[in-house]
Amino acid sequence: MSASAIWVYLAASPLLGLTLTLLAYLAASAVHQRCGGHPLANPVLLAVATLVGLLWLTDTPYRTYFDGAQFVHFLLGPATVALAIPLHAQLPRLRRMALPLLLALVIGSLTAALSAVAIGALLGASRATLLSLAPKSVTTPIAMGIAERIGGLPSLTAVLVILTGVLGAILARYIYRALHIDDDAQRGFALGIAAHGIGTARAFQESEQMGAFAALAMGLNGLLTAVLLPLLLPLLLA
Repeated sequence: MSASAIWVYLAASPLLGLTLTLLAYLAASAVHQRCGGHPLANPVLLAVATLVGLLWLTDTPYRTYFDGAQFVHFLLGPATVALAIPLHAQLPRLRRMALPLLLALVIGSLTAALSAVAIGALLGASRATLLSLAPKSVTTPIAMGIAERIGGLPSLTAVLVILTGVLGAILARYIYRALHIDDDAQRGFALGIAAHGIGTARAFQESEQMGAFAALAMGLNGLLTAVLLPLLLPLLLA
């Protein structure tokens, strides 16, 4: 039996997408560790590139892949909620920083959404593209829901969300170093707002405190963006 015939047979299995996703991420994590945790060797970026290349080489439709991998997509919701557990240990400091964090949340959330729309508008993007860009800094399941509600393209939003998270996870270390930001709570909260789940995963690699504040920012940013965007964007784009 030829290799192409074997692939056609395997592609019919609904578990193929899930298996490929897990194997790609395990391999990417191993590369990340071999590189000493360097941000440029981001495991999500490497896994996505591997899967895209494999689907392209085998001419496999994305829908066929997603039918098997959608269980991973489903787990994004419970995983996001579970991030509240490490945050509980940071409650004393969270109470002391409540007001600065609230101000940072509002400013960061609006800046992330409106700056993307403004840049897209200056570059001549269509209305649907602008609406898809707006929730790019929100974790994927929330961002796709927001995009669908406001008239954007959920599939395009998902791609933009992943790109935003990967870039945030890669560049955060250098930006913090340039701005001399050393506090883990501040670093984590900023990364959670700007780079959602992928940035939060990167924050947990640095420290538990940084990861906890990133998780808080990611959740609050998703909630605030879901409330504000449907109200503000129609007025701005009218």
